[in-house]
Amino acid sequence: MDRGEIAIEAQLTADKGFYDVPTRIFIYGTSDRTRRLELEERLKADKLLKATQLKQTRAESDAQRTMGLKSGRSSAGLGTTNGLVEPEPQPEVSLEQLAQGSETVQFRNGEDFVNSIAMDEDKLSQMPMAEQPKSLSATLLPYQLQGLAWLTAKENPTFPAPGSPDTVQLWKRDAQGRFVNVGSRFAVKEAPRLASGGILADDMGLGKTLQVISLILGGGPGQTLIVAPVSVMSNWEQQIERHVLPQQAPKVLIYHGAARQSVGKSLKDYDVVITSYGTLSSEATSGNMFKVKWRRVVLDEGHTIRNAKTRVAVAACALEAQSRWVLTGTPIINNVKDLHSLVKFLRLTGGIEQSEVFNAVIARPLGYGDKNGELLLQALMQDLCLRRKKDMKFVDLKLPPKTEYVHRISFWPDEQRKYDALMDEAKGALEEFQKRSKTGQKGRFQSVLERLLRLRQVCNHWTLCRERVEDLLRFLEEKGAVVLNEKNRALLQQALQLAIESQEECPVCIDDLKSPVITYCKHTFCRVCIAKVIEVQHKCPMCRAELSEDKLVEPAPELSATQEEQELDTETKSSKTEALLKILQATLKNQGSKVIIFSQWTSFLTVIQKQLDEAGYVYTRIDGSMNPQKRDAAIHALDKDPSTRIMLASLAVCSVGLNLVSADTVVLADSWWAPAIEDQAVDRVHRLGQTRPTTVWRLVMEGSVEERVLNIQSEKRELVTKAFQEKQEKGKKTKETRMADVLKLLA
Repeated sequence: MDRGEIAIEAQLTADKGFYDVPTRIFIYGTSDRTRRLELEERLKADKLLKATQLKQTRAESDAQRTMGLKSGRSSAGLGTTNGLVEPEPQPEVSLEQLAQGSETVQFRNGEDFVNSIAMDEDKLSQMPMAEQPKSLSATLLPYQLQGLAWLTAKENPTFPAPGSPDTVQLWKRDAQGRFVNVGSRFAVKEAPRLASGGILADDMGLGKTLQVISLILGGGPGQTLIVAPVSVMSNWEQQIERHVLPQQAPKVLIYHGAARQSVGKSLKDYDVVITSYGTLSSEATSGNMFKVKWRRVVLDEGHTIRNAKTRVAVAACALEAQSRWVLTGTPIINNVKDLHSLVKFLRLTGGIEQSEVFNAVIARPLGYGDKNGELLLQALMQDLCLRRKKDMKFVDLKLPPKTEYVHRISFWPDEQRKYDALMDEAKGALEEFQKRSKTGQKGRFQSVLERLLRLRQVCNHWTLCRERVEDLLRFLEEKGAVVLNEKNRALLQQALQLAIESQEECPVCIDDLKSPVITYCKHTFCRVCIAKVIEVQHKCPMCRAELSEDKLVEPAPELSATQEEQELDTETKSSKTEALLKILQATLKNQGSKVIIFSQWTSFLTVIQKQLDEAGYVYTRIDGSMNPQKRDAAIHALDKDPSTRIMLASLAVCSVGLNLVSADTVVLADSWWAPAIEDQAVDRVHRLGQTRPTTVWRLVMEGSVEERVLNIQSEKRELVTKAFQEKQEKGKKTKETRMADVLKLLA
């Protein structure tokens, strides 16, 4: 254990006696075959495990890791000249013709993992209703009145009677009146503290905001703090102004930006304070918000804190409040561990709030397919989480239908040659990495990721990957740290952007990068993670180089459309942009139809923007380079200007919190790894208030990695998590997890 070769976990299996504690012990070891065999011999020699037990677990481990790959090698690359031969212009096509050539799909079939553990539809439909709030000018729908009653009840939870089979937050009372946690097996005589609050996980567009406003109005005296993405802070203020009677309206403050310094000490003068996750993180645990004992704290788009180790999650958990609420349409984005941070924020007791216990009794059993883990999670979620879907009969939104198409596009001949060359390079780089990874050579896996990223970008337009950043690859493969001059800083920023777009994980917290930075020794981390490491040991945890705050490099600022246009060839069409223009041409023939075009790359939005200019379309745009005022103006143009019928939208910025019901068509120009992000984007349009049938087009290059991304999305929708059950070094776990996706994409 001291050498880190094994990890041991233990679970109580019954009440502890005076002299004994009934316990089941779990031993986790390495996934490396050679080292595992050596470890098995020592475990047998020490009589810790039997040969039959080891044989069984070895077979299970081998089955989990079985996967194949066809490899190839080539030194072919992309040139810096155009070389594309565009086909002759095609005649206009109708929407009906486009639909006939596309595949109709239903990405969300109502059987997602959260549905399987949440309360069923019959029970939801029979929930009690609250009275219509008198201070609300809007009339709540029946399911919203049920939601208000549930919110009110969860702010005042009570224990079950002694001997009752019911549990509350996994606590139950035995016949002797003791309080026993059915998850951790903790047992106490005195009543533990119950968490006040929960998770409102209604489908996007069902009015979570309005239900919480109703709770604030009728939930007694005290202040409410609402933490939301920057893009939706103003929406909260507008919703309160629109739906609350003027004489009953609470006093609202938006606490954000430089102006907050002047009002920071007077927060107690306001009934509702609205702030951003960035502001919360910047104040850490010592700012003005942490000096107030809030009546309730509400995290809008609360999945933002799904990594409990990030600075913003730590700050959210440190806020003092009587009640704590999480609003999210996607409580699970990647895997069930996303829920742990929410449980910790809610301040549950009994041990389940600790990551080790949550992992041991819920996450790991689920990974093994153990029903006990699912039963525990089901009990917890049915108690703490309210989730209604738009397609439930009792919700009865009467939303217009939504039709989704996968529109497959064939590469033009020159595009196909460039794609094939990149695919051969990617397979060759992967094969080389697999052969030489044990030697510890730097930069090899980054080389695979760089080529995979270029493969995905060339599916959109060749100019996105015109710069093959060969300098970057050579730079990454050089050993040691570098001097932070202007050239090296720019190369480090390119390497950091590659890590971000490839969705690498932080080696410290083994989760998605949050506020990512790169060190002068070329390793990427979450800022809060590496800051803690620097504070403790002043060395890089990957290479042991001396490290300080001034050796960290942050991402380059996001370019505006004008700046990007100067660096891109935006004149030339691609097969995908031509297909997109055909969809626009056919859609905009319908009187009043408006279109949202989502892409994860703002550079591709710039390419599309140039071609919209040439075609004479009026459009608006939202991306990360714009301040809140410009974003609000862009949404206002889409809503109010009849001539503005197209919005270009960054998927990362527009997937949360916005109301885009003035549009009726969504085009997903490229696929995002986490399907929940795309689903959120679509639900900005197909939501309460939509009066027209909604059409969703997913543009996919035929026979490319884009089709395989759809397969990975399908797995994530079913929550087939990439669970590695063995104890491994953190770096290896991260690498193997990413390798699994890379193998699927390049197979």
